[in-house]
Amino acid sequence: MLQKMDTFARLALLLATIIWGSSFIIMKDALDNIGTFFLLAVRFTGACILLAIVLFRKLRKINKEVIIAGFWMGTALITAYILQTFGLAETTPGKNAFLTAGYCILVPFLFWAVAGAKPDRYNIIAAIMCIVGIGLVALDDNLTMGRGDVLTLLCCAFYALHIVISARYTQVYDVMLLTLLQFFFAAVWSSLLCIFFEPVPPLNAIPPYTWFSLAYLCVFATAGALGLQTFGLKYTSPSAGALILSLESVFGVIFSIMVGAEAVTLRLLTGFVVIFAAIVVSETKLEFLFKKKHPPKYKARMNDDV
Repeated sequence: MLQKMDTFARLALLLATIIWGSSFIIMKDALDNIGTFFLLAVRFTGACILLAIVLFRKLRKINKEVIIAGFWMGTALITAYILQTFGLAETTPGKNAFLTAGYCILVPFLFWAVAGAKPDRYNIIAAIMCIVGIGLVALDDNLTMGRGDVLTLLCCAFYALHIVISARYTQVYDVMLLTLLQFFFAAVWSSLLCIFFEPVPPLNAIPPYTWFSLAYLCVFATAGALGLQTFGLKYTSPSAGALILSLESVFGVIFSIMVGAEAVTLRLLTGFVVIFAAIVVSETKLEFLFKKKHPPKYKARMNDDV
């Protein structure tokens, strides 16, 4: 029974990474017809409503402390999403996916800064590898970087900050309520920015396929993938979960190539491979190479991505 649950959990995580990997080309396509703030406002408002329906019986447990925690988590999250989405508008989905994934490398160093938890040798090796990979992916022949790539790299810092903040609050408060509230505040911030800084397009002028893209982002890439990740991380080992989730950037490139949005060169491909290897080293400590022959310990873990 435990082995079967572990298999289902890994399949759930794999499906979540496929959905998230596909979301890069979906967002890129949607940005041709709508603005960044409008896209994020619809995405997080829809996901918030869906999650509120699922968590209806838990809503009474929301108090001032949980709201404050959700506010800070949501603020860090929406800042990361804004930078990522503006970056996506000016770079390819594949580069956006891999450069975004660099946040995994930053997390241990942010924890060191705020909590004194010194990074281990795997984190340091991964950081060096990631810098090399970013150089291969983002720098051109003149050693300059496009604005889209710069914005994507900046989003990494806020994704890492979001995880550090989440790690603190999820030890105290209900994970799903925190997720709901961070979705709520992300929706509020993006809606306000849309109202004040971006012309809201006439709803009847938005093509039907763009509405389909928004629905996909709300239902599958945000609320649905979150549920799959929460289930998957609960019933499989940390190293296996981290390894599977690191495939998100790989699927991002695969989907980008499939739709013709990515011109793959040897240099770019080498950079992708180096960044992916860095993520694997940082997230798993290469534990999968030294697997022990006993069942994984099952325990609930926090959600890192949304």
